[in-house]
Amino acid sequence: MKRRQFLASTAALLFAPTVFAAEAGKGSLTVGAAINKAGRQRMLSQRMAKAYAMQVAGVMPDKAGSLLEQSRRLFEAQLAELKTLAPTEAIQAALADLDKAWAAYRDVLGRPRTPENGRLVLVESEKTLRAAHALTGLYEKQAANGAGHLVNISGRQRMLSQRMAKCFLFEQSGVGSDQLKSELEAARRDFVAALAELNAAPQNTPEIRTELGLANTQWLFFEQALNGKESRDIAARNVATTSERILEVMDGLTGQYEKLVRA
Repeated sequence: MKRRQFLASTAALLFAPTVFAAEAGKGSLTVGAAINKAGRQRMLSQRMAKAYAMQVAGVMPDKAGSLLEQSRRLFEAQLAELKTLAPTEAIQAALADLDKAWAAYRDVLGRPRTPENGRLVLVESEKTLRAAHALTGLYEKQAANGAGHLVNISGRQRMLSQRMAKCFLFEQSGVGSDQLKSELEAARRDFVAALAELNAAPQNTPEIRTELGLANTQWLFFEQALNGKESRDIAARNVATTSERILEVMDGLTGQYEKLVRA
Protein backbone atom coordinates (compact mmCIF):
# COMPACT_ATOMS: atom_id res chain seq x y z
CA MET A 1 0.00 0.00 0.00
CA LYS A 2 2.75 2.45 0.93
CA ARG A 3 4.45 1.90 -2.40
CA ARG A 4 1.21 2.49 -4.32
CA GLN A 5 0.61 5.69 -2.35
CA PHE A 6 4.13 6.86 -3.09
CA LEU A 7 3.79 6.19 -6.81
CA ALA A 8 0.47 8.03 -6.93
CA SER A 9 1.94 11.08 -5.22
CA THR A 10 4.99 10.95 -7.49
CA ALA A 11 2.76 10.83 -10.56
CA ALA A 12 1.14 14.04 -9.40
CA LEU A 13 4.57 15.68 -9.20
CA LEU A 14 5.77 14.49 -12.60
CA PHE A 15 6.51 17.32 -14.99
CA ALA A 16 5.74 19.93 -12.32
CA PRO A 17 7.97 23.03 -12.62
CA THR A 18 11.47 22.06 -11.49
CA VAL A 19 14.29 23.96 -9.87
CA PHE A 20 16.36 23.54 -13.02
CA ALA A 21 14.82 26.34 -15.03
CA ALA A 22 15.07 28.79 -12.16
CA GLU A 23 18.85 28.37 -12.09
CA ALA A 24 19.44 29.34 -15.69
CA GLY A 25 21.01 32.72 -16.24
CA LYS A 26 22.12 33.44 -12.66
CA GLY A 27 25.05 35.84 -12.94
CA SER A 28 28.68 34.84 -13.55
CA LEU A 29 29.38 31.15 -13.88
CA THR A 30 31.69 29.62 -11.25
CA VAL A 31 33.70 26.46 -11.83
CA GLY A 32 31.44 24.55 -9.45
CA ALA A 33 28.36 25.73 -11.31
CA ALA A 34 29.97 24.84 -14.64
CA ILE A 35 30.63 21.26 -13.46
CA ASN A 36 27.03 21.07 -12.26
CA LYS A 37 25.50 22.46 -15.44
CA ALA A 38 27.71 20.51 -17.84
CA GLY A 39 26.82 17.42 -15.84
CA ARG A 40 23.17 18.34 -16.11
CA GLN A 41 23.57 18.44 -19.90
CA ARG A 42 24.45 14.73 -19.68
CA MET A 43 21.22 14.13 -17.81
CA LEU A 44 19.16 16.15 -20.28
CA SER A 45 20.54 14.14 -23.21
CA GLN A 46 19.01 11.04 -21.62
CA ARG A 47 15.88 12.73 -20.30
CA MET A 48 14.89 13.95 -23.76
CA ALA A 49 15.36 10.45 -25.16
CA LYS A 50 13.23 9.10 -22.30
CA ALA A 51 10.47 11.55 -23.13
CA TYR A 52 10.64 10.61 -26.81
CA ALA A 53 10.36 6.92 -25.88
CA MET A 54 7.34 7.72 -23.71
CA GLN A 55 5.63 9.31 -26.69
CA VAL A 56 6.43 6.39 -29.00
CA ALA A 57 5.17 3.94 -26.37
CA GLY A 58 2.05 6.01 -25.61
CA VAL A 59 3.03 6.55 -21.94
CA MET A 60 1.52 9.90 -20.89
CA PRO A 61 2.41 11.31 -24.32
CA ASP A 62 1.15 14.86 -23.70
CA LYS A 63 3.10 15.20 -20.47
CA ALA A 64 6.11 13.63 -22.13
CA GLY A 65 5.89 16.32 -24.81
CA SER A 66 5.98 19.02 -22.15
CA LEU A 67 8.96 17.35 -20.51
CA LEU A 68 10.81 17.14 -23.82
CA GLU A 69 10.22 20.80 -24.61
CA GLN A 70 11.22 21.91 -21.08
CA SER A 71 14.41 19.86 -21.31
CA ARG A 72 15.25 21.17 -24.78
CA ARG A 73 14.94 24.77 -23.68
CA LEU A 74 17.04 24.19 -20.60
CA PHE A 75 19.73 22.39 -22.60
CA GLU A 76 20.05 25.33 -24.96
CA ALA A 77 20.04 27.91 -22.14
CA GLN A 78 22.75 26.05 -20.25
CA LEU A 79 24.84 25.57 -23.37
CA ALA A 80 24.81 29.34 -23.86
CA GLU A 81 25.85 29.83 -20.22
CA LEU A 82 28.69 27.33 -20.44
CA LYS A 83 30.11 29.16 -23.44
CA THR A 84 30.76 32.12 -21.13
CA LEU A 85 33.30 30.05 -19.14
CA ALA A 86 35.85 28.57 -21.53
CA PRO A 87 39.25 29.21 -19.89
CA THR A 88 41.22 26.63 -21.90
CA GLU A 89 41.49 25.56 -25.50
CA ALA A 90 40.38 22.07 -24.52
CA ILE A 91 37.16 23.40 -23.00
CA GLN A 92 36.56 25.59 -26.05
CA ALA A 93 36.94 22.55 -28.30
CA ALA A 94 34.69 20.45 -26.06
CA LEU A 95 32.00 23.15 -26.18
CA ALA A 96 32.20 23.15 -29.98
CA ASP A 97 31.84 19.35 -30.00
CA LEU A 98 28.78 19.55 -27.74
CA ASP A 99 27.29 22.26 -29.95
CA LYS A 100 27.72 20.05 -33.03
CA ALA A 101 26.31 16.96 -31.32
CA TRP A 102 23.32 18.91 -30.06
CA ALA A 103 22.48 20.24 -33.53
CA ALA A 104 22.16 16.69 -34.89
CA TYR A 105 20.27 15.46 -31.83
CA ARG A 106 17.82 18.36 -31.90
CA ASP A 107 17.03 17.53 -35.52
CA VAL A 108 16.06 13.90 -34.87
CA LEU A 109 14.08 14.82 -31.75
CA GLY A 110 11.83 16.90 -34.00
CA ARG A 111 10.96 13.98 -36.27
CA PRO A 112 7.72 11.94 -36.12
CA ARG A 113 7.42 9.56 -33.15
CA THR A 114 8.13 6.20 -34.73
CA PRO A 115 10.30 3.24 -33.69
CA GLU A 116 12.56 3.93 -36.69
CA ASN A 117 13.19 7.53 -35.64
CA GLY A 118 13.50 6.31 -32.06
CA ARG A 119 16.59 4.36 -33.08
CA LEU A 120 18.09 7.56 -34.45
CA VAL A 121 17.26 9.32 -31.18
CA LEU A 122 19.17 6.61 -29.32
CA VAL A 123 22.24 7.10 -31.52
CA GLU A 124 22.27 10.90 -31.26
CA SER A 125 21.50 10.90 -27.54
CA GLU A 126 24.66 8.83 -27.01
CA LYS A 127 26.79 11.24 -29.03
CA THR A 128 25.45 14.19 -27.07
CA LEU A 129 25.98 12.36 -23.79
CA ARG A 130 29.63 11.62 -24.65
CA ALA A 131 30.28 15.23 -25.61
CA ALA A 132 28.69 16.55 -22.41
CA HIS A 133 30.60 14.03 -20.29
CA ALA A 134 33.92 15.09 -21.81
CA LEU A 135 33.13 18.74 -21.12
CA THR A 136 32.16 17.97 -17.51
CA GLY A 137 35.47 16.22 -16.91
CA LEU A 138 37.41 19.20 -18.25
CA TYR A 139 35.55 21.57 -15.94
CA GLU A 140 36.25 19.23 -13.00
CA LYS A 141 39.98 19.65 -13.66
CA GLN A 142 39.56 23.39 -13.10
CA ALA A 143 38.26 22.90 -9.55
CA ALA A 144 40.61 23.95 -6.75
CA ASN A 145 39.68 21.06 -4.45
CA GLY A 146 38.44 17.48 -4.52
CA ALA A 147 34.83 18.58 -4.18
CA GLY A 148 34.69 19.00 -7.94
CA HIS A 149 34.86 15.21 -8.24
CA LEU A 150 31.85 14.86 -5.93
CA VAL A 151 29.86 17.35 -8.02
CA ASN A 152 30.70 15.30 -11.11
CA ILE A 153 29.84 11.94 -9.51
CA SER A 154 26.63 13.20 -7.92
CA GLY A 155 25.63 14.94 -11.13
CA ARG A 156 26.26 11.76 -13.10
CA GLN A 157 23.69 10.02 -10.91
CA ARG A 158 21.06 12.29 -12.46
CA MET A 159 22.08 11.08 -15.89
CA LEU A 160 22.08 7.43 -14.83
CA SER A 161 18.55 7.74 -13.45
CA GLN A 162 17.35 9.00 -16.82
CA ARG A 163 19.46 6.50 -18.73
CA MET A 164 17.89 3.57 -16.90
CA ALA A 165 14.41 4.96 -17.55
CA LYS A 166 15.28 5.62 -21.20
CA CYS A 167 16.40 2.03 -21.75
CA PHE A 168 13.33 0.64 -19.97
CA LEU A 169 10.87 2.82 -21.89
CA PHE A 170 12.44 2.21 -25.29
CA GLU A 171 11.86 -1.48 -24.57
CA GLN A 172 8.20 -0.60 -24.07
CA SER A 173 8.15 1.36 -27.34
CA GLY A 174 9.17 -1.60 -29.49
CA VAL A 175 12.82 -0.58 -29.91
CA GLY A 176 14.13 -3.16 -27.46
CA SER A 177 17.45 -4.93 -27.90
CA ASP A 178 20.00 -6.91 -25.94
CA GLN A 179 22.23 -3.83 -26.02
CA LEU A 180 19.59 -1.70 -24.29
CA LYS A 181 19.19 -4.34 -21.60
CA SER A 182 22.94 -4.41 -21.07
CA GLU A 183 23.09 -0.62 -20.89
CA LEU A 184 20.31 -0.55 -18.30
CA GLU A 185 22.10 -3.08 -16.10
CA ALA A 186 25.42 -1.28 -16.49
CA ALA A 187 23.78 2.00 -15.50
CA ARG A 188 22.19 0.30 -12.50
CA ARG A 189 25.56 -1.04 -11.33
CA ASP A 190 27.22 2.35 -11.81
CA PHE A 191 24.46 4.10 -9.88
CA VAL A 192 24.76 1.74 -6.90
CA ALA A 193 28.58 2.02 -6.85
CA ALA A 194 28.51 5.83 -7.05
CA LEU A 195 25.85 6.08 -4.36
CA ALA A 196 28.10 4.06 -2.06
CA GLU A 197 31.02 6.38 -2.87
CA LEU A 198 28.94 9.45 -2.07
CA ASN A 199 27.68 7.96 1.19
CA ALA A 200 31.29 7.38 2.26
CA ALA A 201 32.68 10.79 1.20
CA PRO A 202 34.48 12.47 4.14
CA GLN A 203 33.44 15.91 2.85
CA ASN A 204 29.77 15.21 3.55
CA THR A 205 28.12 17.87 5.71
CA PRO A 206 25.01 17.25 7.87
CA GLU A 207 22.89 18.78 5.08
CA ILE A 208 24.46 16.49 2.51
CA ARG A 209 23.93 13.44 4.71
CA THR A 210 20.24 14.37 4.93
CA GLU A 211 20.02 14.62 1.13
CA LEU A 212 21.84 11.30 0.81
CA GLY A 213 19.25 9.70 3.05
CA LEU A 214 16.55 10.88 0.66
CA ALA A 215 18.56 9.64 -2.31
CA ASN A 216 18.95 6.20 -0.76
CA THR A 217 15.21 5.98 -0.16
CA GLN A 218 14.29 7.18 -3.64
CA TRP A 219 16.66 4.65 -5.15
CA LEU A 220 14.75 1.86 -3.43
CA PHE A 221 11.49 3.10 -4.97
CA PHE A 222 13.04 3.54 -8.41
CA GLU A 223 14.67 0.11 -8.32
CA GLN A 224 11.32 -1.42 -7.36
CA ALA A 225 9.76 0.29 -10.36
CA LEU A 226 12.49 -1.05 -12.67
CA ASN A 227 11.85 -4.53 -11.28
CA GLY A 228 8.07 -4.01 -11.32
CA LYS A 229 5.82 -7.02 -11.68
CA GLU A 230 2.82 -4.92 -12.71
CA SER A 231 1.25 -4.87 -16.14
CA ARG A 232 3.27 -3.41 -19.00
CA ASP A 233 1.46 -0.04 -18.95
CA ILE A 234 1.63 0.41 -15.19
CA ALA A 235 5.30 -0.60 -15.07
CA ALA A 236 6.16 1.96 -17.76
CA ARG A 237 4.28 4.71 -15.95
CA ASN A 238 5.94 3.86 -12.64
CA VAL A 239 9.41 4.03 -14.17
CA ALA A 240 8.60 7.36 -15.81
CA THR A 241 7.39 8.90 -12.57
CA THR A 242 9.95 7.51 -10.13
CA SER A 243 12.81 8.46 -12.45
CA GLU A 244 11.69 12.07 -12.14
CA ARG A 245 11.55 11.93 -8.36
CA ILE A 246 15.03 10.49 -7.94
CA LEU A 247 16.29 13.03 -10.47
CA GLU A 248 14.93 15.84 -8.33
CA VAL A 249 16.63 14.50 -5.21
CA MET A 250 19.97 13.91 -6.96
CA ASP A 251 19.88 17.41 -8.44
CA GLY A 252 19.45 18.88 -4.96
CA LEU A 253 22.34 16.77 -3.70
CA THR A 254 24.57 17.92 -6.55
CA GLY A 255 23.78 21.51 -5.63
CA GLN A 256 24.96 20.79 -2.08
CA TYR A 257 28.27 19.44 -3.37
CA GLU A 258 28.62 22.48 -5.66
CA LYS A 259 28.66 24.67 -2.54
CA LEU A 260 31.79 22.84 -1.35
CA VAL A 261 33.60 23.85 -4.56
CA ARG A 262 32.67 27.48 -3.92
CA ALA A 263 33.93 27.34 -0.34
